[in-house]
Amino acid sequence: MVACSATYLCRLVCSLMLAGVPLGGRDMIKVSVMYPNTPGARFDHDYYRDKHMPLVKSRMGASCKYYTVDKGLAGGAPGAPATYIGMCHLFCDSVEAFQAGFGPHASEIMADIPKYTDQTPVIQISEVIVG
Repeated sequence: MVACSATYLCRLVCSLMLAGVPLGGRDMIKVSVMYPNTPGARFDHDYYRDKHMPLVKSRMGASCKYYTVDKGLAGGAPGAPATYIGMCHLFCDSVEAFQAGFGPHASEIMADIPKYTDQTPVIQISEVIVG
């Protein structure tokens, strides 16, 4: 069962604000959602690519400038498995733009996760420096 709640991202944004991290005024931010490649992990890449991510984009609208989807192939050492089985990266103008686009639809988007994986995602918000 996926343990990530619909309010997780809102708590993450609040913790960034409390830590004094400036949330606006950047050229672009990237929200990375990464699914660990644990033994026996279930991840339906076709569903993720063809259903889940189009759902996320349609709900976020213009708040999500674009997104990418990655499929883990291998780790850094020869023969090592990929650290993450799959991931996406959502590109937005600011954390506020992400929150405005994602927040109202968080419950619906999070409820879709069990349809493609049994893994809890690791989430990171980054400032895009080059890209």
